[in-house]
Amino acid sequence: MSGCLASADTLQLKDNAAISGKILSEKNSLVAVDVGYTVLTVPRASIVKITRGEEAEGPAKPVKTARGAKTSPNAQPPAESRGDFYVATVRSGPERNVRDLVNQLGEAVVQVRTPSGLGSGFFINDDGFLMTNFHVIEGETQISVEVYLQKAGQLERKTCKQVRIVALNKFADLALLKVEDKDAPKSKHVSLGSSDALSVGERVFAIGSPLGLERTVTEGILSTKTRQMAGELYLQTTTQINPGNSGGPLFNMSGDVVGITNMKITFGEGLGFAIPVETVRYFLDHRDA
Repeated sequence: MSGCLASADTLQLKDNAAISGKILSEKNSLVAVDVGYTVLTVPRASIVKITRGEEAEGPAKPVKTARGAKTSPNAQPPAESRGDFYVATVRSGPERNVRDLVNQLGEAVVQVRTPSGLGSGFFINDDGFLMTNFHVIEGETQISVEVYLQKAGQLERKTCKQVRIVALNKFADLALLKVEDKDAPKSKHVSLGSSDALSVGERVFAIGSPLGLERTVTEGILSTKTRQMAGELYLQTTTQINPGNSGGPLFNMSGDVVGITNMKITFGEGLGFAIPVETVRYFLDHRDA
């Protein structure tokens, strides 16, 4: 199928057809596959064979670490670089407590403001590129970003008003922005982890600005990894999500981003949803499109 990555997983079907994409989840009765523009659920009975992307590629090759040094795949480095644009965690580090992680990650999380509302976001590299939701900036041309700089043990607010829209995907509800203020400092950034590696029941936490209450931290557990809504798969979490959290990061307990918070069920509690980070990485890898 055109547009898929060379390392995509392949499902060989009974009628000699095949589907290529990223396997998001596997159950006894079906397999969910992200084919780029939508998520397909394929009945297990229709599948003859599943070939993983790494199997099709052959033996694993050395990869570059975030510092550019080559290493053997057996060495299991903590992170790798994707075109020097963002850092993706290969293997999560040890779990830590929320307090320490918030102190470490706080500067990377921002508030995104427009004339009609606000949301959250987070830096993915030190050049000012940041992620948020499409619906946070939809139809807007005036965008500002509130960043928080650590000085003398305190977070000092700075408003950046030169913000450019780099890439958008309305259907995935994702937007890539860039802060272009001349006096903007190098931004602290987060690493992108894997929601595939999460297990239901694991603890996660969010940092954002619900209802404009900046620097709000909420914690919960992962309720399910494959909640299907409007044809898309979402992470469902008990982490409190409210208007203003949209576009902010959902972290695992190692401090890696596993999703982008984007909605909640308004008539229920403990029903928050996040876009899986695999969707975010696919969006970033294909941002030029």
